[in-house]
Amino acid sequence: MQNVSVALYARVSTKDKGQDTENQLRELRQFAEKQGWGIVQEYVDKATGKHSDREQFQRMFAAASRREFDVLLFWSLDRFSREGVRETLNHLKRLDSYGVEFRSFMEQYLDTTGVFKEAVIGILATIAKQERIRLSERTIAGLERARAQGRVGGRPKAEDDHKLVRRFQRLHEEGKSVRVIAAELGVSPTTVQKLKAAA
Repeated sequence: MQNVSVALYARVSTKDKGQDTENQLRELRQFAEKQGWGIVQEYVDKATGKHSDREQFQRMFAAASRREFDVLLFWSLDRFSREGVRETLNHLKRLDSYGVEFRSFMEQYLDTTGVFKEAVIGILATIAKQERIRLSERTIAGLERARAQGRVGGRPKAEDDHKLVRRFQRLHEEGKSVRVIAAELGVSPTTVQKLKAAA
């Protein structure tokens, strides 16, 4: 790529003790120089990568939307974003929609400046899809587990429902079994056991 303008993005978290964005920038500058790319801007954030409302991150995207540079060069994907695969992919696709290429210094495969651009985007999209599937499976499993434990919205019914506790106490005093009490209260036997232990 000839006559290419590049923007650098560097980030360290406020929790990254002893780390300095200058360490990243030094390497990025040298790399850009070897490629023959002209650096037009450097964006530096000292903030967590788990959110996209970083000041310089947003400034970089605003500049990208105006095509103020051809390539965004960052240290590594986790320095660029730590929001998860899907969100990170959306950021990269956003750059692509602006006609801006991207390159990771540490992850050589993460490079849309070459002939494998479509393959890179395709692989990331596949990974994001798999993450969505796993997230969905974890959510369903969590809800099933919560339901089996007599929880609503992740919280035991007994925490907020005093009527449930009083009904349990009455049935328990009548000498009814755990399974009968569970059936009458509409909760799991596990929840009844917990109520019994707390009584």
